[in-house]
Amino acid sequence: MNPKIVIRLLGILLLFPGIFIGFCLVMALYLGEFEAIKPLGFSMGIVALLALSFYCLGNASRGSIYRREALVVVGVGWILSCLLGSLPYIFSGCISNFSGAFFESVSGFTTTGATVISDIDSLPRSILFWRMLTHWLGGMGIIVLFVAILPQMTGGAKQMFRSEVPGPVSEGLRPKIKETAIALWKIYIFLTFVETLLLVLAGMSVFEAFCHSISTIATGGFSTRNGSIAEYDNALIEIIIMVFMLISGVNFGLYYTILKGRISSLFCNAEFRVYVGIVVLVSAVIGLSIAQQYGDISTALRYSVFQTISVMTGTGLSTDDFGSYPAVGKVLLVCLMFVGGCAGSTSGGLKVSRVIVIFKIAYQEIIHVFRPQVRMSVRVGRSVVENEVVHSILVFVVSFVFIAGIGTVMMSSLGLDVVTAFSSVVACLANVGPGLDAVGPQETYENIPEAGKLILSALMLLGRLELGALLALFVPGFWRR
Repeated sequence: MNPKIVIRLLGILLLFPGIFIGFCLVMALYLGEFEAIKPLGFSMGIVALLALSFYCLGNASRGSIYRREALVVVGVGWILSCLLGSLPYIFSGCISNFSGAFFESVSGFTTTGATVISDIDSLPRSILFWRMLTHWLGGMGIIVLFVAILPQMTGGAKQMFRSEVPGPVSEGLRPKIKETAIALWKIYIFLTFVETLLLVLAGMSVFEAFCHSISTIATGGFSTRNGSIAEYDNALIEIIIMVFMLISGVNFGLYYTILKGRISSLFCNAEFRVYVGIVVLVSAVIGLSIAQQYGDISTALRYSVFQTISVMTGTGLSTDDFGSYPAVGKVLLVCLMFVGGCAGSTSGGLKVSRVIVIFKIAYQEIIHVFRPQVRMSVRVGRSVVENEVVHSILVFVVSFVFIAGIGTVMMSSLGLDVVTAFSSVVACLANVGPGLDAVGPQETYENIPEAGKLILSALMLLGRLELGALLALFVPGFWRR
């Protein structure tokens, strides 16, 4: 372990939240939001001072980092960013306690979209803008941005990249990790710009269109309105957001191959086909189950498709209260929280590719019951999944379910009912946002006990970093020479 270079890199990393808080400060000055100028100024000053201190205390003379240093930078970098990201909420007084402010900051950076703020409309626009920018920074990942603009860092860059881009296999789009990171951010920025333009044409203001584009492309879920997208009651806006939520749940690597002229690669991708198939099937079932509730099938499908895509991609924006749906609809949506979007996307959950592998393993075990001599390889599309990857997927899925179970027990012990406890844990671990009952789409996490907010914050970080990158820091052997 080389602590000097870790401290130096953390100092550089913390510049990004400081710069983005600075953008919000400029916005507050321009809009004359005097109640937000001091909070943002103090926050930027603290972040800048800490970043400068880390940079001066550290040393990058060796010039490269390795696996352990990379994991420390990723894990500690995320925790520090979330802690510093809570400062504007605390200093502005819009959230009065640390646990709530930390929860809001973690929810933003991890693109979960759960909130403790009951009156979003009352926030100064500059503070609201910071809240939305945490989605954008966290969506593609601060570390990926960090890798993109820093000089190549040998094996360390590759490890940090893999810790940031969710999924069982994070293949580079280009030979060098730095070039891959830059390509991903270009796609990310382009999609944000296109959606902003379309939402403006559909009737949103430029500010609200940009904020909701950030929220959609990052599959975050924060909105500028108390009632989320439902307040607009605009079918065109809903369709645009649905399309971009669906796009954001797809492996961003596929978009790079499309830009290179290989359009067929999208439709040949097994994970993409299963992903779209699940969305279509679940939307149809939920639509039929609520058709009587809304009087006609077209309205029911309008709501069911939006909620299905939003939950599966982990976005969490809403046009309807799915907590009022029949049991079959609620159960299906909770299942989608576990499934999540595609590997290499900004969505949360287990990822579709892992689910495919789990089902294939289960199928093989059934075949082995009556044909024990048969040896079959696990395939996803045309690719054979290596045994090492299969093992890691099994461990991840078991760990994910185990942590969800432990989290539910812990939240229940704080006095929450079983449905609220379970759905809040799954919604935070899978980075979805809204759950059921007391944490449903029309509710907030404001009434969750302080200890519960900290537990859920930890689960959001675990889900965003796919368990291992954060849990490794708590293994004593990790810190030994």
